[in-house]
Amino acid sequence: MLTDKFFTIAQIGHDATLWILIILSIFSLAFIIERWVTLNKLSNQSKNVNKRIGQALLTNDLSDIETLNKDSLEGEAIACGLAHIKNHGSAGLPEIFETYTLNKKPFLEKYLNFLATVGSNAPFIGLLGTVFGIMDAFKEMAVSQGDASAVMIGISKALIATAFGLVVAIPAVVAYNHFQRKVKTLLQSVRSAGNICMSYSKNRSTGA
Repeated sequence: MLTDKFFTIAQIGHDATLWILIILSIFSLAFIIERWVTLNKLSNQSKNVNKRIGQALLTNDLSDIETLNKDSLEGEAIACGLAHIKNHGSAGLPEIFETYTLNKKPFLEKYLNFLATVGSNAPFIGLLGTVFGIMDAFKEMAVSQGDASAVMIGISKALIATAFGLVVAIPAVVAYNHFQRKVKTLLQSVRSAGNICMSYSKNRSTGA
């Protein structure tokens, strides 16, 4: 019967969901570490560049942006802008920075969709494992002629899947939200650098 096939699936389903959650947790942890290192490095570079931009604004000497660190997102964006100004003038400069921002966004958001998917689906995978475990526990109770201790042990084991699903999901959700804020801040910083570059272009064209 079809019901018997479901019980057969339940026997292996609980362990299978646990292995799936273990694999997801390993990938999730690896991606969290990679994004933490990458985005923190870019954020530190951004702070240094923004500090220099702030000093240039205070001294009203925008020519200082020509010597910004090109390893930073802002410095690289401004370098692209300055090259465009040199070859084509200020026409189309806003589009250059918008294109640069759109081009960098996938790199900054790398692995974030995976973390979001794990965060939203790991609890359901754990719940599925718990359902499989409870099905198997009640089947074992029927075979053991009503031994309550057998079903209690089975249910307690089944609940491990739900707990593990939450353990995998919570760090993924927290990391996703944290990294999204960092990405938003970095992209906003690039747009600000673009505005500075456009101001520099206008001052240069007017001879100010």
